[in-house]
Amino acid sequence: MVDAARAGTAAPAAVPPPAGRPGRRLRRRPSRIRGRQALAGWLFVAPALLGLGLFLVAPILMAFWVSFRDWSGLAPLDTSTPTGTENYRDLLVESGVVQSDFAKSLRNNFYYVLGVVPAQTALSFFLAVVVNSKLLKGKTFFRTAFYFPSVTSSIAVAFIFIFLFSPSGVVNVLLSALLPGTVETVWLSEFKGVVHTVLGWLGVDTAPAFLGEHRLMGLSYWDWLSGPSVALLAIMILATWTTTGTFMLMFLAGLQNIPEELDEASLIDGATPRQRFFRVTLPLMRPTLFLVLTLGLIGTWQVFDQIYAMTAGGPQKTTLTPAYLIYRDGFENSAMGRAAAIAFILFALILAFTGIQRLLLRRED
Repeated sequence: MVDAARAGTAAPAAVPPPAGRPGRRLRRRPSRIRGRQALAGWLFVAPALLGLGLFLVAPILMAFWVSFRDWSGLAPLDTSTPTGTENYRDLLVESGVVQSDFAKSLRNNFYYVLGVVPAQTALSFFLAVVVNSKLLKGKTFFRTAFYFPSVTSSIAVAFIFIFLFSPSGVVNVLLSALLPGTVETVWLSEFKGVVHTVLGWLGVDTAPAFLGEHRLMGLSYWDWLSGPSVALLAIMILATWTTTGTFMLMFLAGLQNIPEELDEASLIDGATPRQRFFRVTLPLMRPTLFLVLTLGLIGTWQVFDQIYAMTAGGPQKTTLTPAYLIYRDGFENSAMGRAAAIAFILFALILAFTGIQRLLLRRED
């Protein structure tokens, strides 16, 4: 009887595991949308797909087709003539004014990216940390003040900077007050590169033989290493000032998304503010940092409005950029095919630099 009672209260037998590899979890198959649901889904997204195809994909394909043709942009498109890869050869292979101007635009834009992207990223991150501080009073005022230049018309800001950097402008007045005897500089008319200027102060006025003799795309190595011109440097200051506010808000959103428990735990563990910043805050801001760097890289390679309003590519083509060169060749020189070719080369450059940046900033396993 006792054995029977014990048998009646015994635990149920264990269910044998499913056949297959030991320890492997069963996964549910993802549900598939079929029949009327799939049709309804396609009907809902059809207007968006139609708009993207009509106003985005079709113009891109048309521009790519135009890049292999000779078209003035004024006559009907069917009057254009095929040229094969001639537009690309003129820009990348054939020596001449076309290639030289394109090389100058790449050089100028490279120095523009190299100066603006790190500056605006560092400054916007610093401002985000400041306005996110719990000890700061009047946060709303400072956030609005820092963001205000980003929503101001770029053309209006460009004209303000023209007055600031004029011979009798505020910049020269301040330099004369801080450094008596300073010669007034016509900033937006100064074509000499910053690197060449500094080397001139050190007594290096002529190019070394190796840098002067060898050329790349029509420019000597010495010209490639000239650095940004003084005029381009003024435009870089403007671009940094007008874009910092937008990226500050992105960093601020990332900082506010960090759990406070992590910061409190590191504080309890005895971490210093420096350690908390580099060991907790900065690693968690990696996705936001990648977003800011990517947007900054794309925006700086497409700079146009400040160049158009302030210098129009001058002086001596030291502020010429690929985006402005597209406008000049397409609408002023009536060479739409070449302008389209420049646009697609610029597109390839942006993709390449974005991919390199992605590889450098990707998260380690």
